[in-house]
Amino acid sequence: MQIGKLTLANPVILAPMAGVTDLPFRLLAKEMGCGLVYSEMVSDKGLIYDNVHTKKLLAIDERERPVALQIFGSDPESMGRAAKIVAAAGADIIDINMGCPTPKIVKNGEGSALMKKPEVAYRIIASVVESASGVPVTVKFRKGWDDKSVNAVEIALIAEKAGAAAVSVHGRTREQFYSGQADWKVIREVKQAVKIPVTGNGDIRTPQDAKRMLTETGCDGIMIGRGAQGNPWIFRQVAHYLATGELLPPPTLSERIDMLLRHLDMLVDHKGEYIGIREMRSHAAWYTKGLPKSAELRLKFNQASSKEDFIRIMETYRIELTTKV
Repeated sequence: MQIGKLTLANPVILAPMAGVTDLPFRLLAKEMGCGLVYSEMVSDKGLIYDNVHTKKLLAIDERERPVALQIFGSDPESMGRAAKIVAAAGADIIDINMGCPTPKIVKNGEGSALMKKPEVAYRIIASVVESASGVPVTVKFRKGWDDKSVNAVEIALIAEKAGAAAVSVHGRTREQFYSGQADWKVIREVKQAVKIPVTGNGDIRTPQDAKRMLTETGCDGIMIGRGAQGNPWIFRQVAHYLATGELLPPPTLSERIDMLLRHLDMLVDHKGEYIGIREMRSHAAWYTKGLPKSAELRLKFNQASSKEDFIRIMETYRIELTTKV
């Protein structure tokens, strides 16, 4: 898959997810064969006003390349200024968020709210492209605001006209958030309407889902979001299946526990123990979802206050399950 002058090793892409796709998560996805990783969304104003916490979101590790850094905002000039900062930070791709559905984002006219203002969307994309210093610009958006205003094709054409190198389409409206079923038909309609690459997003949880999306929509890339939570192996499984038609086995219990503990190490190293432990609670719940006594584990995770607590919980759990076999 080609995005501007950037050639991806495979078309399997990690979707940007706020509070999830930080540097440790992206590194694990890359190790598991992900072709392109996307950062959490970064505020344009936070960058412009040199907010310390916002700037930290731009941290890139050479091992994760190629990496796309995603920005959000509602003002063309501010987004252009933010794009210059992101380009200087070393992003391989600059992505514009036009899909976030959360109330605190859309009330400011940002995220998916921009789909209701196509003329503003055009000016933002054009401003970012002009300021990106040659770095490819992509745009991620949804099917539409609601079922009465489905305009993904219009936004895709606007993005192409404004100079975007590729677009990503989530097959749900803003009104749906993450409920119901993703509409892959709208992804196919976008693909048929534009000449730039199109990535499909929504309901990819297995290698077979990925293959079916490619077949049904004709899209160029597969973007995986919630299906990767607690499951970085999905990138290796999907890439292998698309290349060979062979299904790789799921991770063993020990592999899941080892990955959880490794993720814990990386989070604590990157963010410190206090923040790392609290953020790991959600990741640990995803890693252990569907395993025996997962509900009990979640309670223990929420009570854990140190790295040692997590290690003890998981090693005790490992012993309990392996001795029963």
